[in-house]
Amino acid sequence: MIEKPNPTRKRLVDAAAKLFYAEGIGRVSVDAVAEKAGLTKRTLYYHFKSKDELITAYLDSRDQPNLKQMAGWFEAAQGGADKKVAAIFTHLARVARHVKWKGCGFLRTAAELAAMPGHPAVKAGSRHKSNFEKWLAGELSSHGVRAPASSARAR
Repeated sequence: MIEKPNPTRKRLVDAAAKLFYAEGIGRVSVDAVAEKAGLTKRTLYYHFKSKDELITAYLDSRDQPNLKQMAGWFEAAQGGADKKVAAIFTHLARVARHVKWKGCGFLRTAAELAAMPGHPAVKAGSRHKSNFEKWLAGELSSHGVRAPASSARAR
């Protein structure tokens, strides 16, 4: 059974995403997230058991959009697998020069939680990395690259 998206939960995650990215997860309170979403803290805790669960939901919400963006860059690039992988990094470099760029949300969260390797958000970051590696390995394989899994991990 496919679960219907919950608009209130999405509103909270979207508010958290804006605040966490702008200020860092440690500097943002659940009160601030609830206020940004235009909801009460009680509503936030109805949808999320803890701030940790909200942080994890924030990262999980970024997984597929990030992968889709990189896949688009890969697909649009001309040439072989090497040129297509280079295109991902070229586009990332362009994005990183934007005035509002504050770094990768996954890496920033992992850095903030470095002392907590079992934290659910760290695990979400690890899943994202694994999803990217699996996707890239599949693309490399379809382009005839030998040892695509190890190549994807190295790139």
